[in-house]
Amino acid sequence: MGYELDAETGKGMPETPIKPSIFRYNSPLIQIILIGLVCFCCPGMFNALSGMGGGGQVDPTAANNANTALYTTFAVFGILGGGIYNILGPKLTLCCGCSTYVLYAGSFLYYNHYHHQAFAIVAGAFLGIGAGLLWAAQGAIMTSYPPHDRKGTYISLFWSIFNLGGVIGGLIPFILNFNRSTAVSVNDGTYIGFMVFMFIGTILSLSILHPSRVIRDDGSRCTNIKYSKVGIEAREILKLFLDWRMLLMVPASWASNFFYSYQFNNVNGVLFNLRTGGLNNIFYWGAQMIGSVFIGYVMDFSFKSRRARGLLGIGIVSVFGMAIWGGGLANQLDYSRHNLPSEKLDFKDGHHFAGPFVLYFSYGLLDAMFQSMVYWVIGALADDTEILSRYTGFYKGVQSAGAAVAWQIDTQKVPFLNELITNWVLMTVSFPLLALLIIRAVKDDDDEVEGKSKEGGAIPGIH
Repeated sequence: MGYELDAETGKGMPETPIKPSIFRYNSPLIQIILIGLVCFCCPGMFNALSGMGGGGQVDPTAANNANTALYTTFAVFGILGGGIYNILGPKLTLCCGCSTYVLYAGSFLYYNHYHHQAFAIVAGAFLGIGAGLLWAAQGAIMTSYPPHDRKGTYISLFWSIFNLGGVIGGLIPFILNFNRSTAVSVNDGTYIGFMVFMFIGTILSLSILHPSRVIRDDGSRCTNIKYSKVGIEAREILKLFLDWRMLLMVPASWASNFFYSYQFNNVNGVLFNLRTGGLNNIFYWGAQMIGSVFIGYVMDFSFKSRRARGLLGIGIVSVFGMAIWGGGLANQLDYSRHNLPSEKLDFKDGHHFAGPFVLYFSYGLLDAMFQSMVYWVIGALADDTEILSRYTGFYKGVQSAGAAVAWQIDTQKVPFLNELITNWVLMTVSFPLLALLIIRAVKDDDDEVEGKSKEGGAIPGIH
């Protein structure tokens, strides 16, 4: 058996494991669980913080401006993140990215006392840089480490662990603010709790292995590339803007985080009081776990043909999308930015609470189904980590550009109904384009996949 140099230690490594086990530290399963725990602690807690509406503040202006700065830098570093990941490797990339989440939560702790936006906006810009690095690394790991016929299962596993962070994070404001049903900002303990989890995630990121050290059960490595070079990555990233496959994904990428400002601020933040908003987030992120498991199963096990599974998944998500956004339209017609509810709903309000609660739960379900479906499509385009890090970086970059626009739209007080219709149209337009991408670019399981030859070796990316 041949040997090659380890990317991090420089020591010789066997090309295949002697006794493969899914519970090996260098197995895809364990590494997916670890990256899930990292995202549980960092973006999971960030989601819980954002999901309260206005970052937990009565006036959402500071949070909206911070999020605009965040997603603006995220759009740039999301696209660059795949190349940076290929150059630095996962540990340094993830550690740098995770540390910025702690700073962001701390900026709102500061804002609770001094009400100066500047710190929150600067922290948001830094978080955009860090999030670009983290999500490019996460996307590469999640889409390239699993066997190509079980990517939906591994994506749903990651998504469930990650969104458990949002569930636990939702408990923090719900418990600490349980007796504060009036419209006030969350207390200091809420922000400190988020910061503790985010710091743990930063430390945990150091446990992620370089992809050249991760070995699938069939003995294949996730990449044969050790560390890339700046010139190579710059050239390959620029090619993405002319890659027809990436262009077909632009509407889905743009739509996939565009709805957060509407759902968090103008549904959860407007309709529900503080403690109930925290409770809603528990179920919103819990719904994401259900949605990701469901669509992951469909896209891995429904048909033998991978193309057929992909098309079925898109069809199912499109039906859910039409139904849920239709329900959102019916709910939105009852209030507007200039005709807000006279009293915010509490979870003890019975049937008055039930309808909007189910809608918000369904929004979480749809988010996970839509994003898991998109990640599955990306993962179906290649198997090699180096290639997929660029694809997922492009996806996150365009996604974040859309989110930056969405948060600023909300800051400009655009009517709620206009925001809802825009979200609905963007998601709907993406479905036929993703279906075309699957028909044209996704290979069935017995065909060659980009980044992997029939013999399991790496081949150059085709752009």
